[in-house]
Amino acid sequence: MRILRCIGGKHARGLEKLHSEKPDVLVSDIGMPGEDGFALIRQVRALPEEAGSNIPAAALTAYARAEDRRKALDAGYMMHITKPVEPTEFVAVIANLTRFAVRR
Repeated sequence: MRILRCIGGKHARGLEKLHSEKPDVLVSDIGMPGEDGFALIRQVRALPEEAGSNIPAAALTAYARAEDRRKALDAGYMMHITKPVEPTEFVAVIANLTRFAVRR
């Protein structure tokens, strides 16, 4: 299983890796400097399907309100994980996302 992790607002590099490495899952922070995680997921979802637009994706964020969760899901993430996250919860989220990766 390959996971694409995007940090530090380096979207161009993340999108390049999405195309070249074909990861199974994307996990991105929302509150990054420069372009945030919402901009990233919009760019990913705008890609052609063969370029990875349908990759299962989770937002990892300190924004924990119900409206923050809704905003992440509306933006294109499939799951919303709040920090700090317990390792067992994180593993469960990744395992859940990989179920979708098999079907893409």
